[in-house]
Amino acid sequence: MTEDIAKTVYSISQLNRKVRQLLETHLPLIWVEGEISNFACPASGHWYFSLKDDNAQVRCAMFRNRNNRVRLPSGNRPDNGLQVLLRCRVSLYEGRGEFQLIVEHMEEAGLGALQRRFEQLKHRLAAEKLFDDSHKQALPSIPSRIGVVTSPTGAAIHDVLQVLERRFPSIPITVYPTAVQGQEAIAGIAKAIELANRHNHCDVLIVGRGGGSMEDLWAFNEEAVARAIYASDIPIVSAVGHEVDTTIADLVADHRAATPSAAAELLSPNQQELSARVGNHKQRLYNAASSLIGTQQRQLQHLQKRLRHPGDKLRQQSQHIDHLEMRLQTAIGNQQHKHRSTLQRLSNALTQLHPQKTIDALKQRNQYLQQRLQAAATHTVNSCQQRLTNTAQLLNAVSPLNTLRRGYSITFNSKEGVVKSVAEVSTGETVVTRLQDGELHCTVDSVSDGSTP
Repeated sequence: MTEDIAKTVYSISQLNRKVRQLLETHLPLIWVEGEISNFACPASGHWYFSLKDDNAQVRCAMFRNRNNRVRLPSGNRPDNGLQVLLRCRVSLYEGRGEFQLIVEHMEEAGLGALQRRFEQLKHRLAAEKLFDDSHKQALPSIPSRIGVVTSPTGAAIHDVLQVLERRFPSIPITVYPTAVQGQEAIAGIAKAIELANRHNHCDVLIVGRGGGSMEDLWAFNEEAVARAIYASDIPIVSAVGHEVDTTIADLVADHRAATPSAAAELLSPNQQELSARVGNHKQRLYNAASSLIGTQQRQLQHLQKRLRHPGDKLRQQSQHIDHLEMRLQTAIGNQQHKHRSTLQRLSNALTQLHPQKTIDALKQRNQYLQQRLQAAATHTVNSCQQRLTNTAQLLNAVSPLNTLRRGYSITFNSKEGVVKSVAEVSTGETVVTRLQDGELHCTVDSVSDGSTP
């Protein structure tokens, strides 16, 4: 049984391109150290060379836009035989199928390696915030005791003692001896800092040494020393090397001094300047006290002038009380007079409104009204009697009875109506004739008018 296996056939160009892509894709930027040989710089400005060690070599290319940034102690171009440290990409030159390195950065080996270690540790400790200002402690204004972590035989301790002797010799010094150069210095510096913290005799530490090469100062770039400084409860002034040198210890420490002498200057006040300042403050205090005393004396004199004898004050108060008493008596008298007047007025009003007086007035008015009523009644009766008499006389004069007494009579028909005409009666009708002294009942025999004889 046979299988058809798919075959992919590459051309040489395709193969080289595939290999180059694989190398550049799967291998990141790397650091490589070795010796330069076969260096060439054509008119294009690109650099081509081999990098070798005792057992192998590899082709390298550094293009002009990268190599124009290279700064080497021997000049801007490397020499054959120079040991260098390269940051580069792994690639393949497709035209000849040659494995090669594309160089991005070049520096001289040795110092360059140390500088790279320095930058890597600096970046890592910065990420852990060992350099933050929030962790840094303040320095004492006048230390009670200064600790110095350095070599007991080096120049640094002599510089510190000389400065302190000149500026403020009364500050005591405790030296914590340690090596400050070489591999053993790393643990020695860290242990000396820890020992100073355990003793807790000093309120500030100077950690440092004199100047030197980067290799000489390298102990102060180690992580163990940096963490010992960071963990210290005592404020630390880092004084490593000359002013141009910066170490990890400088960055972690609470304060940095350019040199051990500068650290001693920083921590010790100038005794002469301090004495002058004390004298100046003393004079200012004396002037202020004198001015204050003068002001208080003037104020006291002013108060003494205002101060009066208690007897004068009492007499004044007594006179014032008498005046108030007289005013009170006058006010009381006025009030009494006012109240008496009001009481009298109310009494008179009450007297005027007494019921008996009202009763007497009403009785008097009643008598008056009775008299007027009686007189009016008598007058009315008399008037009415006179009117009655007059009316009776007038009535009597026109009365039918009076007419009857004079011989006249009145005839009434059967309907009791007064007969005023013969036409009101008929023959045979009974009529009544009223005379002065009686009535006559008559029957009408005949009726005749006034014209009948």
